[in-house]
Amino acid sequence: MEREADLKSVKIEDSFWSERQELVADVVIPYQEKILNDEVEGAEKSHAFANFRIAAGLEKGEFYGMVFQDSDVAKWLEGVAWSLADRPDAALEKRADEIIETIEKAQQPDGYLNTYFTVKEPDHKWQNLQECHELYCAGHMMEAAAAYYEATGKDQLLKVMERMADNIAAHFGTGEGQVRGIPGHEEVELGLMRLYHVTGKEKYRALAQYFIDERGQNPDYFREESKKRGWIHWNMNPEDHNYNQTFAPVREQKKAEGHSVRAVYLYTAMADLAAQTGDKSLISACDTLWDNITQKRMYITAGIGQTAKWEGFTADYDLPNDTVYAETCAAIGLVFFARKMLSIRPSGHYADVMEQALYNGVLSGMQLDGKRFFYVNPLEVNPGISGKMPGFEHVLPQRPKWYACACCPPNVVRLVMSLGKYAWGEDPEQNTIYSHLFMGGDAEFDRARIHVESGYPWDGAVRYTVHPKTQEPFTFAIRIPAWAHEKKVTLNAAALQNAEIKDGYLYLTRSWKENDIIELSLELPVRRIYANTAVRADAGATALMRGPLVYCFEGADNGPLLQELRIPQDARFTLQEIREKPLEGMKQISFAGIRVHSGDTALYSEQRPVPETVQMKAIPYFAWGNRGENQMKVWMLEI
Repeated sequence: MEREADLKSVKIEDSFWSERQELVADVVIPYQEKILNDEVEGAEKSHAFANFRIAAGLEKGEFYGMVFQDSDVAKWLEGVAWSLADRPDAALEKRADEIIETIEKAQQPDGYLNTYFTVKEPDHKWQNLQECHELYCAGHMMEAAAAYYEATGKDQLLKVMERMADNIAAHFGTGEGQVRGIPGHEEVELGLMRLYHVTGKEKYRALAQYFIDERGQNPDYFREESKKRGWIHWNMNPEDHNYNQTFAPVREQKKAEGHSVRAVYLYTAMADLAAQTGDKSLISACDTLWDNITQKRMYITAGIGQTAKWEGFTADYDLPNDTVYAETCAAIGLVFFARKMLSIRPSGHYADVMEQALYNGVLSGMQLDGKRFFYVNPLEVNPGISGKMPGFEHVLPQRPKWYACACCPPNVVRLVMSLGKYAWGEDPEQNTIYSHLFMGGDAEFDRARIHVESGYPWDGAVRYTVHPKTQEPFTFAIRIPAWAHEKKVTLNAAALQNAEIKDGYLYLTRSWKENDIIELSLELPVRRIYANTAVRADAGATALMRGPLVYCFEGADNGPLLQELRIPQDARFTLQEIREKPLEGMKQISFAGIRVHSGDTALYSEQRPVPETVQMKAIPYFAWGNRGENQMKVWMLEI
């Protein structure tokens, strides 16, 4: 079984991701800390740290925020943990320790931990699993606890969350006196699997399996729960079995349905469990759901979730660009799902999408300065309509400083600071080291240290230098992206002959010598991408990609009325390095395009629009919205 690299054994150093990790460590983590402590003027109030202090009895006050406000603290702490693993910071660690101390004081004697119910509704604990996110908050804090232990060796938060997990195990299950409950928002399954991985305690894996196996066994569970408790929090529909994936047992689910973040969190836990147990029926279910998402319900940016109404999936091939939801958390969840699928079977089928999501659907969720964030990631924005008109209210043309529901910003932090786990893997049984992503830096394994030099994604030259620690042969597997039609691989400057490429990976097995060098050269032409003709929104249109990057057009480069622009079939694309901030150093695509405009001012006319040749420019999608409010389009009609 392939497993993630130990994050402390990976150091990322390249011109792309190092800059973003430094931004997160130096700017975003401190900024979010101030946000959580209500110290940023003009930002949406959080009160998340204060909620813990109130629950701990350290100060007076009322609970403020969403019922899941605790999870913002958990995700921020996890991001801090991964940051400390990469770049120790005594002052930051001290502040995190103090917050953890407060969290421990907020825990009840029986292990229960949730500030909303401790402070605001103590008589309603565990009564509203559908709406109230107790298990969701617990799962995120379990993930934070596991990360903090791995990064620092400190187990205070880990012990807190083991006590909480034991409280959950005592309350839920199939035993006498237990409740056969399931979370309305999946996440505790992920947290329990993380506890299992770091403690080795089988009881946490078993509890995760219970929650996974129980889902959908009684599709009417939440209706029965609602009737029994007689009170509501959100007034969510307990009859909507699709929204929270309760319409069927997980092994019988064939399509990704409902709330997209809930779905991919569930699927991630399923894949993690399947990798550990080898459960073939669970593996098959994961593959079926993966295929449905990536082949019929995923945007070119690897965004998922087509509608704002339930923040989730609609129907196959229904992929509107201007009313899309594509929550940042959903793209992050897809990365999580992909990574766990790689543990089951290393395949470019998963790794290519993981990369596509990272460079597009995830990065677009954060402003280049790290101080503003998108919840929704559209593929088309029209100021005056987007964010204002009915049906478009959720599609904001500019990133806000924060949100009342702030799940996405700290989620970006914890993913960006843990990239080493996604870039590298190892299968000790198969004696194989895996390079999943082309990130520069160093990766340390029992068999070797591997140094990587990479200019990716701006150029396709990747150089691996192997420093073996054993004379015994082992295998080094390097992903070859499906889009890399033209590539060259050399070993010590000699072209490789008859190298094995299997399922998207190049496998090299040998007795490695000190300073053996593998050079991978991927051609990165501008590629035209066409959607399946079943996708109504993209009929007659093309999108541009280069390597893993999706490109888009903004009014800042192309003037108003982007809908007038067309990409000629014979357009010749050139690359230019952008020299103006804030996009300085990025590569834009430039070409001679066509603008068609009305010959008169009439709303309707018999006069054909007049074409003229104009220069068109496209920038990386992740960078849109950083130069003021203006129009944006990914898909452009072809002529």
